[in-house]
Amino acid sequence: MSEACSGNCSSCSSNCSSREEAQDMRIPCGPFSNVKKVIGVVSGKGGVGKSLVTSMLASAMQARGNACAVLDADITGPSIPKSFGIKSRAKADESGLLPEESKTGIKIMSINLLLESEESPVVWRGPVISGVIQQFWKDVAWGDVDYMFVDMPPGTGDVSLTVFQNLPVDGIIIVTTPQDLVTMIVKKAFNMAKLMNIPVLGIVENMSYAVCPDCGKKINIFGESKIDEIAAELGVPVLAKIPIDPKNASLVDKGAVELADDKYVADAVDFLKKM
Repeated sequence: MSEACSGNCSSCSSNCSSREEAQDMRIPCGPFSNVKKVIGVVSGKGGVGKSLVTSMLASAMQARGNACAVLDADITGPSIPKSFGIKSRAKADESGLLPEESKTGIKIMSINLLLESEESPVVWRGPVISGVIQQFWKDVAWGDVDYMFVDMPPGTGDVSLTVFQNLPVDGIIIVTTPQDLVTMIVKKAFNMAKLMNIPVLGIVENMSYAVCPDCGKKINIFGESKIDEIAAELGVPVLAKIPIDPKNASLVDKGAVELADDKYVADAVDFLKKM
């Protein structure tokens, strides 16, 4: 702003910083895609079961009559195809790259579907990884999708920045565990979302407790949960508390996550359907 500025932008042709609006960097999806809602699933650190939560949410939403998709944005550590038992490679036609479909019809795209072997490492720098995420969004023929869940890598690095800036994210779900690090984990993800003007829809606590197979008592393996207090402090709801369940872990290993008991995420799904 110059010293001679009157403050009346309507009669001024200068492009000074005071009148510049934030640039919209979102990339439109391709002509063969119609995605209504995009939900990011994030965490402040690894090992909290983010991919499990993503898979369970997509499965539960699909089971309730919604057309769902999963964009696996964890390029260097993809696990979504294995959870759904998908081993074939993605194909392409004149409409673009085609997502693979799970047994119940969930559309999935992951870097593992493009590699010669699912055990091949992805040793790429940040800009290349970000370019792949953009291609998964605009070059894949997703078709009609009611809810797309984006499984993101841990932390607040290049991929998170790419997804938040380039995809029309309607909100994120933060996944955490009941440990002393929970405050830092949640607040890192929460603060990045706020910085990027992305709504935080709520928190899912994974490994919340275990149930004794003999007496049915809940056991707090990681200590007493503090998630309710933290959620109240941040002004967001706790959408689900998922226990440690050996049956669900076994189903993931077998590529049958869609058969997991979705009662633990039922409230979260109901919440998302009201968006």
